[in-house]
Amino acid sequence: MIRKIIGMLLSVLAFAAVLTSCSSSKGISTGIYKKNVHASYYADKFNGKATASGVKFSNNKLTAAHRKLPFGTKIRVTNLANDKSVVVEVNDRGPFTSGREIDLSKKAFMEIADNKNHGALKVQIEILK
Repeated sequence: MIRKIIGMLLSVLAFAAVLTSCSSSKGISTGIYKKNVHASYYADKFNGKATASGVKFSNNKLTAAHRKLPFGTKIRVTNLANDKSVVVEVNDRGPFTSGREIDLSKKAFMEIADNKNHGALKVQIEILK
């Protein structure tokens, strides 16, 4: 119960942060934006552990972690090197590694990666309405 309340509060705060940034000069307007960032993927050790939204993490689903976007936000992630894309849903917070803006589940990462041994990609993220 407390975890659900905390998750809802985090969602509200994240949504407020997105709304605030929509009116800033960061090029984000009406809640839809495209941005080029670095993406990584979750290690297998996180399978089955609770995410910030309260759901269990699975590397076999198309999900992602983002520091600010509200839980449930759908994002198209496109690998800038090969133009492959995947749609994921934000259900966790992170990444907490400098220089990275989004963590993908392994399934999502592998769908767009050419080199399966590389742990990070330059991608474009686009929030879907």
